[in-house]
Amino acid sequence: MVVEETVKSAAAAAAATADDQNNPAAANPNPNPKGVAGSGDPELEEGEIAGEEDLAEQSAKEEPKADQPHPLEHSWTFWFDNPAAKSKQMAWGASMRPIYTFSTVEEFWSLYNNIHHPGKLAVGADFYCFKNKIEPKWEDPVCANGGKWTVNFNRGKSDTCWLYTLLAMIGEQFDHGDEICGAVVNVRNRQEKVSIWTKNAANEVAQEDAKKLDKAAKNRYNA
Repeated sequence: MVVEETVKSAAAAAAATADDQNNPAAANPNPNPKGVAGSGDPELEEGEIAGEEDLAEQSAKEEPKADQPHPLEHSWTFWFDNPAAKSKQMAWGASMRPIYTFSTVEEFWSLYNNIHHPGKLAVGADFYCFKNKIEPKWEDPVCANGGKWTVNFNRGKSDTCWLYTLLAMIGEQFDHGDEICGAVVNVRNRQEKVSIWTKNAANEVAQEDAKKLDKAAKNRYNA
């Protein structure tokens, strides 16, 4: 009888152990809901939190790569009006040609570093940088009711202002940047002019003057 009771007890204990193995919740009535190491999770190292690797992988995916381009808010197009192609018989702007459209910081610098600055351009040249799909002509619907702000420089002295104007413009640093159509540098015999074209002009008289064969408009404000 003693042997039989011992065998029955051993069998009962073995069955209970098997049930615990098949039912982890029964074996551990208070599991660690946060998956902190040291609380019964054999896959976690001491001090490790479940999901830590997933968070690290997600963070790595969100971080921008070093070689990833930096997009601009708008695409911009460089235009050039070659003085050698101009003639008195041609309508104003007929010799103007688009050069390249850029939409990232890297594209801008690769272009700017490989083109002539205003001081190196031939007399009579006009170099434009306008928002893509806006032609630097007063006949363009976006520019038709606009005007321009102009700063005059002695010959060969506008390079720095031209660069800073471009950077502020494509970098959206001007107030009311949505009103800006683009910028132009005009190279003439005794001076260079840097102008910003806008969509709207309060001075309608000066606006009409500027439309006439690009003649100098009457100044409303003097710097």
